[in-house]
Amino acid sequence: MKALVKENIRISLNSIKSHLLRTILTVSIIAFGIMALVGILTAIDSIEYFMNKNFMQMGSNTFTIKSRTMRIQVGNNVTKPKHFKRISYDDAINFKRKYNFPATTSVYTNATYTSTLKYKSTKTNPNIAIMGVDENYLLTAGENIAKGRNFSPNEVFFGTPVTIISKAISEKLFNKNEDPIDKIISIGPGKYRVIGVLESKGSSIGFTGDRNCYMPLSNVRQKFSRPNMRYKINVMADNPETMDAAIGEARGLFRNVRKLSLDDEDNFDISKSDKIVEILLDNTKYITLAATIIGLITLFGAAIGLMNSMLVSVTERTREIGIRKALGAKNKTIKNQFLVEAIVIAQLGGALGIILGILIGNILSLIIGSKFIIPWMWILLGVVLCFIVALVSGIIPATKASKLDPIESLRYE
Repeated sequence: MKALVKENIRISLNSIKSHLLRTILTVSIIAFGIMALVGILTAIDSIEYFMNKNFMQMGSNTFTIKSRTMRIQVGNNVTKPKHFKRISYDDAINFKRKYNFPATTSVYTNATYTSTLKYKSTKTNPNIAIMGVDENYLLTAGENIAKGRNFSPNEVFFGTPVTIISKAISEKLFNKNEDPIDKIISIGPGKYRVIGVLESKGSSIGFTGDRNCYMPLSNVRQKFSRPNMRYKINVMADNPETMDAAIGEARGLFRNVRKLSLDDEDNFDISKSDKIVEILLDNTKYITLAATIIGLITLFGAAIGLMNSMLVSVTERTREIGIRKALGAKNKTIKNQFLVEAIVIAQLGGALGIILGILIGNILSLIIGSKFIIPWMWILLGVVLCFIVALVSGIIPATKASKLDPIESLRYE
């Protein structure tokens, strides 16, 4: 049996060599279908890895309390848009003081996203995000200090003019051999002493987390004050298993801080740090479905092309089939020979498509800063699909070849 399979493969390869152009075209069609399928699905795997790595840095035990956005009724039941009260500084501080659950609580606010930082004659582009934070923010936000130190409680309380900058800002303002710690830089109208530099988060899809500048919360309230500033609260539970209890405790306390009655709905939002990732990953299933449909449609066209190629091959090799039958080859042997040939062609196309798909899919991985993905599941799927395509495409030509009359085949010109 093993020798027979080897012989059929050898005959198939000889046939492929003798009709090289036709085989290349057929292999290319199959490869394109598998490439589209594996390439898109590999790219999706890269995106999922990137989101899990970057958006969940805060951890599965962190949630954020923030102002609720305006509610607008959509549909037949027309109601007036409802505006919800913003979270004020007093709300956030009262919550932080009263929240006694085993957790770390941080209050912060966004001052501006278009600031320019300057050191001597060097300055950044006007795209720096300024945030006012407390001493716990870096921990709850998953930020790590590469050089220097964090804010002290006294600096946060008194609004000391100190700052922590991202690595990209440090590289922009200071020379490679110059230590940014304790240097004085200009931020807006004030002068600030650099006390820390953060580790780089990298950039991806045109976005970067390396353009942030952190300042003490009280200082931002003084220097970047504006009407109706909104504050946010990060809460990081000490134990991930107590996450639901921490959220329940926080919701009850904050409703009390906001003086809501039992019948009132929440006028604030609580979102888990991994909730955004769950929503985004849930939406990728539609992209996966679309990619699968595209790949299957392409493979359907490839199956038709392979079947046509095999039917032409049967016609061209009618005399060869007659000689084999005259020498004692059975119908089953002829049928298996052409089936193996279809399988070999399909698997050649599949192998080429898988290689191209992995390379193309990982181009996106390289762009967004994700790791090199080898999608073993999609590779296995590609091999199985190619095998199915070969069987579907080869069964009719193989059956036709096996049923040829040996006498008529020998007379065929």
